[in-house]
Amino acid sequence: MLVLRFNISTFADILRAMEQKNNPLHGKTLEAILTELQTRYGWEGLAIRININCFKENPSIKSSLKFLRRTPWAREKVEALYLHSMKR
Repeated sequence: MLVLRFNISTFADILRAMEQKNNPLHGKTLEAILTELQTRYGWEGLAIRININCFKENPSIKSSLKFLRRTPWAREKVEALYLHSMKR
């Protein structure tokens, strides 16, 4: 009889890794995502698609990253736009 014993944290790590395998954002930094979107749509196009000031007033990668890292709802919108644009 074979008995397998898992440490709870190890099992949780395995589950987390399995979830990440199917996550299309896994391994992508926010900076890479934002840079790709900015190249594709430009700042004006981003501002039209996502109505946030960091894309409208004196936009830059650095200032936008700072805002997006502190504002979860805005980051979610950027990630959703990225996923949508990947499907095309």
